[in-house]
Amino acid sequence: MNQAPRCASLALLLAGVFSITATAQEWTRFRGPNGTGISEAKTIPVTWTEQDFRWRVAVPGESHSQPVIWGQKIFLTSALNAGEERTLLCLQKSDGKILWAKTYPLPTHKPGSKNSGYANGSPVVDRDRVIACFVSKEHFWVRSFDHAGNELWSRDLGTFTSQHGHGASPMIYENTVIVTNDQREVSFIIALDLKTGGTVWQTPRKSTNNGTSYGTPIIHPRPGSTPELILTGKAHGISSLDPQTGKFNWEAPVFDKRMCATPIIAGDLVIGSCGQGGGAGNYLSAVKLGGQGDVGKTHVAYTIRRATNYVPTPLYLNGRVYIISDTGIATALESATGREIWSERLKAEFFGSPVMINGRIYCATTKGEMLVLASGDQFELLARNPLGEGSYSTPCVDDGRLYVKTLTHLVCLGGK
Repeated sequence: MNQAPRCASLALLLAGVFSITATAQEWTRFRGPNGTGISEAKTIPVTWTEQDFRWRVAVPGESHSQPVIWGQKIFLTSALNAGEERTLLCLQKSDGKILWAKTYPLPTHKPGSKNSGYANGSPVVDRDRVIACFVSKEHFWVRSFDHAGNELWSRDLGTFTSQHGHGASPMIYENTVIVTNDQREVSFIIALDLKTGGTVWQTPRKSTNNGTSYGTPIIHPRPGSTPELILTGKAHGISSLDPQTGKFNWEAPVFDKRMCATPIIAGDLVIGSCGQGGGAGNYLSAVKLGGQGDVGKTHVAYTIRRATNYVPTPLYLNGRVYIISDTGIATALESATGREIWSERLKAEFFGSPVMINGRIYCATTKGEMLVLASGDQFELLARNPLGEGSYSTPCVDDGRLYVKTLTHLVCLGGK
């Protein structure tokens, strides 16, 4: 299958339709334009030292949240006082200065592992508002603010039960914000009115033990037809809903473990993965788009059980899927068949997702480096760059600059 022309046309469609004027505002949601993790920025270096940072500022509290940006403002969630308070921060893009913070008390829980915490999800932003989730066992708050920090509305979606807390990020589609609530107890996907917070639609989901989904949905555009909302979860596997109504389209219940990574679209396939801490039994499945009802026995293209990802989300470009595993194995696959093109050990650990910038793969390690890899048919490690400290977050790209949330700081570099 020749994927290059399809990839180019799909990238143009995603950039024009689903990134919320992505030419000016590139990274408004988790993993940027429609969750692809891809930027065409030309002014981000391949190699650097800490002296090359434009700025590096301390961020109150702890979080693994990815920054999102609109105009001259950066928005980021964090947790204070060992998770007993949750905050949404607004920082000035030029120098990282904190412009305002909205902080709320919230009953806490003990994170289940070293890479989970109290502020894992990212906000989502558009021209008029920024929306963030503040979640504990007792409350699932969705709060909307204007860019000056005034609260516009809030909704409490109820209790949330999971082994590792909450991690999925909200996403904006047309005039709604879509929130994933896949957990151990009562589960659903809900679309809230952007202006009022009222329910536009709510679709129930099956609940399973240890079945929380931490992946953020994406949109599959279908020219001439209604787009699809693509989700992953233990109970439903890879599934599709109508983003305008919440109506069920299809599902491929192919997973037996929980989901951390966001699904990706690779040509005419959607790819998801499941796993558990330690990596035992993790695997990836590719499902053909389309169909109706249960397509688990008819649309699964392939399943891969070697060197695959659990927490980090893969990348797709020009017929290849690039995987960075939690344990530091980088792999390139032929997307149509799952054939391994190359696989190499990086001697590092990863929990944030990689991003693709100008055809190169940038991935932040838990020990404080940003590795840069070449894409293509040959493995090449281009650089190991310092970040100042470890990162469990996914990088953000905006206006030709790279922003990385490390454990306690936010770093900016690149640009003219």
